Amino acid sequence: MKENRDQQANMQVVVLTTLRVLLGWHFLYEGLSKLALPGWSSASYLMESKWLLSGFFHWIISNPAALEFVDFLNIWGLVLIGLGLFLGLFTRLASISGILILLMYYVANPPFIDSSIPAQGHFFLVNLTLIEAGILVVFVVLKKNYLWSLDRFLKVIYQRRKERVFPQAENHESHESGINTRREMIKNLATVPVLGVAFFGMAKRNGWLSFEESNLNEVNAISSATIMSAKTWDISELKGKVPKGKIKHVEMSRILPGGNLVAGFAHARDLIYVSDMIKNYFTDEKVIENLWLYEACGINTIVFRTDEQTIRILEKYRKRGGKIQWLAQTYPKDDDFTNIQMAIDAGAVGAFVMGGIADELVYENRLEDLAKPIEYIRSQGLIAGTAGHAIQVPMACVENGIETDFFMKTFHHDKYWSAIPPENRNEFMHDLKNGGLDRDQFHDNSWCASAEEVTAFFKKCKTPWIGYKVLAAGAIKPEEGFKYAFENGADFICVGMFDFQVIPNANIAYNILNSDLKRERSWFA
Repeated sequence: MKENRDQQANMQVVVLTTLRVLLGWHFLYEGLSKLALPGWSSASYLMESKWLLSGFFHWIISNPAALEFVDFLNIWGLVLIGLGLFLGLFTRLASISGILILLMYYVANPPFIDSSIPAQGHFFLVNLTLIEAGILVVFVVLKKNYLWSLDRFLKVIYQRRKERVFPQAENHESHESGINTRREMIKNLATVPVLGVAFFGMAKRNGWLSFEESNLNEVNAISSATIMSAKTWDISELKGKVPKGKIKHVEMSRILPGGNLVAGFAHARDLIYVSDMIKNYFTDEKVIENLWLYEACGINTIVFRTDEQTIRILEKYRKRGGKIQWLAQTYPKDDDFTNIQMAIDAGAVGAFVMGGIADELVYENRLEDLAKPIEYIRSQGLIAGTAGHAIQVPMACVENGIETDFFMKTFHHDKYWSAIPPENRNEFMHDLKNGGLDRDQFHDNSWCASAEEVTAFFKKCKTPWIGYKVLAAGAIKPEEGFKYAFENGADFICVGMFDFQVIPNANIAYNILNSDLKRERSWFA
């Protein structure tokens, strides 16, 4: 009976030691993989956080020093935890540390929250991260010398030294049978050469032992501890936060992401499928993902339509700790300001009359109907303005004393192939009929009839100016469109962006705004 119990106990030691070594290898591999991958960052993983502490995780991304510190702790924490578990060295401390780091992964991206992060699998509340944390609890409660380990080996060394000073006959202490035998030593040190062989195999597999370029282009494991986002952007490539300006009491980034892409209103010329494609691409979660990315780049204000979709998305985003401001595009009709009130109730910091509506009101000389919604917005404590495709919109406001806090005006050069010839342009686009098959007539491909006239007007106007359609809806490269707008007087620019364009566009704006701009107009924001 005693022999059976001894065999069972030995089997438990073998199984639990093997389990500890496997867990240690998982942690160690993940840490070393990140260490070997140039520019690895936890930003993509933290960016996806949508649950508890999401605001804190997103703050880390927006703070380069904090992100660098967290990445350092993440990499070396995994390496040291892995070594501790694999070798059985400071096993209890390594296990507690492993539990803490795994729980942070779980809190950042629990399995019951929708996420674009790939995973090996989950069971609603439980995923492999939580399972690993649960297993580590076992090694916290076990006695440190129960399993074969360096901890146990060191205890043997300690006991031997103690016996030299206090012989066993005097100190009345006894050892476990066989603890100091050569066989016991071999068991406790067995993982040391195994670690060397395993590391050599991993290094050879990933090309770490060669002077040639490593083939480790991404982390191999797919789990919370090592996840690398499949996205094409990397926050570590951000050169600096987008500079800001100020309209009255509202501080805004110089780049304001536009909402046409999100709403599916894509100006794609004769590509009739693009709007539907964009509507399918920009799910609620994809929009929220973009909002987090904007924040990480220092973009703190968006220009979105006022509708149920926008409000629904912003409510989800804010519940997760999102802080981005909303400058609302509104649609007043005569004395009906219901749409404006919807934006105010949803927390907009500012609002403006949609450009097409303002164009029509100025064209029909219904200036009072333009002034009323602007006055109402200001009376509610928001910054207020109007957009316009026609330069006559801001002109009419200035000439007739309609007080605005800002203007939005389409602005871009016409050096792109699909631009309407100058002789066929009209400031009031709603007054034109589609040119059909004649590409030289009006189509949905030109939004600023005369950039020179716009530049000349705003040289004399001290009201802050937000330039929009600065890329002619994708016909002009950002490097050109951004610089042209800022050099010719725009205080801010509004531009639609896919997720993979956000960091490159932020870098372009950062470089331009920190260069020696040939700008004649003063900054009025």
